[in-house]
Amino acid sequence: MNWVVFAVGSAFFAGLTAILGKLSVEGINSNLATFIRTIVVLLVTAGIISARNEWQLPQQIATKPFTFLILSGIATGLSWLCYYRALQLAPASWVAPIDKLSVVIAIILGVVILGEPLSLKLIIGGLLILSGVLVLAL
Repeated sequence: MNWVVFAVGSAFFAGLTAILGKLSVEGINSNLATFIRTIVVLLVTAGIISARNEWQLPQQIATKPFTFLILSGIATGLSWLCYYRALQLAPASWVAPIDKLSVVIAIILGVVILGEPLSLKLIIGGLLILSGVLVLAL
């Protein structure tokens, strides 16, 4: 059940990010705001790794996971750049729900690429999220 605590924490901080992000792009270029945010994320993460004494790298890092870490970092950076630009152009209450389409996209990619099982519950949940986004976006 530990993962649920972190998932709820992720949702809370993502929601807070929308509001703080909207406030942060007033009077500053959205790309520069994303860069500053990225530096802060780097420093906070380095602080946590230091506090937990987790700087030890494995003896060998396999190519496949390392490649996907790099690709994930690129995807995250592009997501943040798009998100902050959208926040600069529209209210957070419009941008954040559309951003949550990422849940539906993750469900689809999880099934198609990772071979995760597709269930009726997953289909209904994904359609409800999609419906909610459409109601809020239109």
